[in-house]
Amino acid sequence: MRAFVLRTYGSPDVLKLIDIDQPVPGDDEVLVRIHATSVQPYDWHHMRGEPYVARLMGGTLGLRASKLDILGADVAGRVEAVGKDVTEFSPGDEVFAMPKKGGFAEYVCVRESELAAKPKNLSFEEAAAVPMAALTALLGLRDQGRIKPGQRVLINGASGGVGTFAVQLARVFGAQVTGVCSTRNVDLVRSLGAYDVVDYRKTDFTRNRRRYDLVVDVAGGRRVSACRRTLTPKGTYVVVGGQAGRWVQPAGQMFSAVAMSPFVSQRMAVADVVGSTQNKQNLTTLTELIEAGKITPIIDRSYPFEEIPAAVRYVEEGHAPGKVVITV
Repeated sequence: MRAFVLRTYGSPDVLKLIDIDQPVPGDDEVLVRIHATSVQPYDWHHMRGEPYVARLMGGTLGLRASKLDILGADVAGRVEAVGKDVTEFSPGDEVFAMPKKGGFAEYVCVRESELAAKPKNLSFEEAAAVPMAALTALLGLRDQGRIKPGQRVLINGASGGVGTFAVQLARVFGAQVTGVCSTRNVDLVRSLGAYDVVDYRKTDFTRNRRRYDLVVDVAGGRRVSACRRTLTPKGTYVVVGGQAGRWVQPAGQMFSAVAMSPFVSQRMAVADVVGSTQNKQNLTTLTELIEAGKITPIIDRSYPFEEIPAAVRYVEEGHAPGKVVITV
């Protein structure tokens, strides 16, 4: 099969399209013929090996190269074969998942415990835009944010992959949503259900007098201490990401929130979708909302499989509204 393989850190040019052996599913795994994948910051952070501090933290960033040799955290496709212990899926089933790696290829093996049936009303390209972004938004709002109906919720970075899902989900949960984005994306964020939209090029949301019960910070760009000023006395601040940096950021935003937590009245939390053990169940929850027409993926661009390096380069620029998907 063909796959874009990562051997060393660097620019998108280090992603090399080569022929490798097709994977064989283990006893509890499903072999998926990938029809679509998506690109997100998770991919290019592993490609670049940034932030450098993460290489020392014992995760998937090694000192000299990523421990993920094939990037692509999201997949949507059809079941090709199943391991002997798999009972839920059969060849031909349409599925999607967040295996965290392997999407930049024609086939991938996914554990049955991570795989879910694809929403019936989505194409493979649309389904591939869902897993990591929507799961992150769900964790940030429901699990870490403990969102409640009637709350005032601010989404910083409302026009990106996670942000567009977060705005929609916050509305589903009955919140009054304020979205922060750039000038060109104001209409998009408002169309997703935001009660108010703040153009960060014109207004610093941390310096107005509005107070929120929950702030979900996808974009970063403001110090944690400044974001805390926008919270009610018992409000919650959830870090999802932050502005990129070579040495510490966006991890620094998370470190700051965790370090501040014991000393303030507000809750400070981090949404960690990669470490979650409930992704399959949460994908099922998202599928129900998608099939009910309550949320939908927003796709900015679609690239053919052979142009994955160009797609990664575009996403790395940080200006894509919604998601960037790949047709395999």
